[in-house]
Amino acid sequence: MAARAMWKGQLRLSLVSIPVELYSATKTGARISFRQIHEPTGKPIRYEKVVDGHGPVDADEIVKGFEYDKGNYVLLDPDEIEAVKLETRKTLELVQFVGSCEISPLYYDKPYYVVPTDELAEDAYRVVRDALRKSEKVGLGQLAMRGHEYLCAIRPCGDGLLLETLHYADEIRKADPLFSEISGAGADEELLEVATALIDRKTAKFDPKVFKDHYADALRDLIDSKTKSKTSKRIDTGDDDKPAKGGDNVVDLMSALKKSLETSDGKKKAAAAKPSASRSTKTETKAAAKPKAAPRKKSA
Repeated sequence: MAARAMWKGQLRLSLVSIPVELYSATKTGARISFRQIHEPTGKPIRYEKVVDGHGPVDADEIVKGFEYDKGNYVLLDPDEIEAVKLETRKTLELVQFVGSCEISPLYYDKPYYVVPTDELAEDAYRVVRDALRKSEKVGLGQLAMRGHEYLCAIRPCGDGLLLETLHYADEIRKADPLFSEISGAGADEELLEVATALIDRKTAKFDPKVFKDHYADALRDLIDSKTKSKTSKRIDTGDDDKPAKGGDNVVDLMSALKKSLETSDGKKKAAAAKPSASRSTKTETKAAAKPKAAPRKKSA
């Protein structure tokens, strides 16, 4: 099955815009999942939306409610929620860069591959990739997708770029209440030496293929034996996935990069000159406005 692009748009670095597509870097189908089946009929279980004392309800009778106090809800109409949703912007602008090790793993959420849409986009794409790698930096920006705004980090990944969505600061639970009971005293030196030696002995290059999900393997063996059995009950379901396509053009890379640097330098020079001129003007104004002190009267 062809991979489906999650988002299509422009990756922008100052005046350079690169048409790209995002693809999920993880496979949800790799994990085994189950459906509940009604054994007598062999059909999947479906769920109805019901209200206590009333029974099943129609979809057009349902609104969303936010529990602002125990048992108390403020109701929001679907149109009201839709009105505040962000439109999916077609530009992801890299607005800041940080050291590749500055972001705690705690903030990383979901990875996506960033792919140029065509050959014309590849030149600028490779420049951004190699510049990030050479500077050992990660690019930060925000992406509006499917009605939500995501904080994103972009870093080199092999021959391409990897985008990782990040948690916002208010989504991270504080560790202090959980770690507060742990003593701050250092470990016993002899035990520490043994543990360090053990770590050194077991240190090796990371290879994810070494690790296997033994539970999933056992489940697959069980499922395989059940599918080969003629006595097993079965149901058939269908899936319709359409492949994605795309492609825009890219601006002249060298001129755009040079123009970006000139614009940046011009802003820095203007910012550096502005405060001194402002201070000089304020000083002159104060000097002109300050009244002369009246002569003191001599005491008798």
